[in-house]
Amino acid sequence: MNKNNKIRVRFAPSPTGHLHIGGARTALFNYLFARHNNGVFILRIEDTDRSRSTEEYIEAIIEGMKWLKLDWDEGPYRQTDRFDIYRSYVERLLNEGKAYRCYCTPEELEQRRQEALAQGKTPKYDGRCRNITEPMPADKPSAIRFKMPQEGRTVVNDLIKGVVEFENSQLEDLIIMRSDGTPTYNFVVVVDDIDMEITHIIRGDDHLNNTPKQIHIYKAFGWDPPAFGHLPMILGADKTRLSKRHGATSVMAYKDMGYLPDALVNYLVRLGWSYGDQEVFTREELIKYFSLENIGKSAAVFNPEKLLWLNSQYIIKEDAKNLAEMVIPFLIKEGIISEGQKLDMEWLSKAVNSLKERVRTLVELANSLKYYILEYVEIDPRAKEKFLKPENIKYLSELKELLSGLSDFTAREIEKVFHAFAEKHGIKLGAIAQPVRVAITGGTASPGLFEVLEIVGKEKVLKRLAKVIEGG
Repeated sequence: MNKNNKIRVRFAPSPTGHLHIGGARTALFNYLFARHNNGVFILRIEDTDRSRSTEEYIEAIIEGMKWLKLDWDEGPYRQTDRFDIYRSYVERLLNEGKAYRCYCTPEELEQRRQEALAQGKTPKYDGRCRNITEPMPADKPSAIRFKMPQEGRTVVNDLIKGVVEFENSQLEDLIIMRSDGTPTYNFVVVVDDIDMEITHIIRGDDHLNNTPKQIHIYKAFGWDPPAFGHLPMILGADKTRLSKRHGATSVMAYKDMGYLPDALVNYLVRLGWSYGDQEVFTREELIKYFSLENIGKSAAVFNPEKLLWLNSQYIIKEDAKNLAEMVIPFLIKEGIISEGQKLDMEWLSKAVNSLKERVRTLVELANSLKYYILEYVEIDPRAKEKFLKPENIKYLSELKELLSGLSDFTAREIEKVFHAFAEKHGIKLGAIAQPVRVAITGGTASPGLFEVLEIVGKEKVLKRLAKVIEGG
């Protein structure tokens, strides 16, 4: 057993796809459990399925973990580097009579499976090689099976689900090493957990049926099984298992859509875990408050609108300078600036600060920055028709001259010009402010107009007014 009583947990994804929402939540709960208990968080890549595991997916999983800032303490370990260790553990079970060679061919096993199904029975291995005594030819192909108990019950005291019982008669003697010498999932998981002294296993409840099988393998090696906690699954709005038809399921897709990593972490933790009525948590608060006792027993429903709202809260709270750095790749992606184009970051921070309460994602922020960055803007036809009428164009001509004479092009000085202009012509401020807003931003909604004009800058403001006045 673990020698120093330190809590040790692991996130062990199979690299057969990108890091998805369900996997990221499992990683997060393990990470928080480890950090809350001053334990160790291990990353282990379960890549024994060579036909489906790829280097690209391993890199994608690591990239997703790093983006979410789920920093691990050990690893990433890879099962394909550990085959010699698994073989030594298999030999030990064979020598102790806890495993045996199975000479049944895949065709024979399939035939028996079909016969069992036809008879309405649960298809499981019938154990015919379990008690072979006569010697077999050394070159005869064989898999190696683990001897499961055939009577009694296996009780799992699940930290989330409570007590779950399994009839041992339903457990078959599972293959722990295939005839080609590759070990199987349920076996290598146990060997790794023993070697890495894992104390707690927090994983999705799709693994619950594997738990009784794994418990018996731990015990065969004289190892106290870790404590298990199985997380309820995540469902889409239609209460079916979360899948691509419910929207993006890959973590990095959310990065590409302009979500902040801390917002996604905050949202994921609330899929099945709660702390009073609190919705928004800092990373420090999550580590402080996290416990398995507060994980719900029922499935969580993924709500994209709630995630969008949460992301907007994180954008509002984020420092404008940091947001300015974050939005650069999206400005490039949206074609608003070119690769390598330099922007004054202090100026961009000011522009971002004016918009951050009005956007929900970094993509929205990038597109909202267009009228600050581009030389000219595209004017919405309906706004043009309503606000850029001939009588307003006359006002714009006069106002342009007044603005061009301003040496101090600040919001305060610009506001003074507008008020004096409205008073002189006996019009409400909105009668001139809205046509200017349309001319400068292309639309009818923006942050405070005088602040916008200051940020756009005198040169661009005069150019855009001139273009509108000339009928552009």
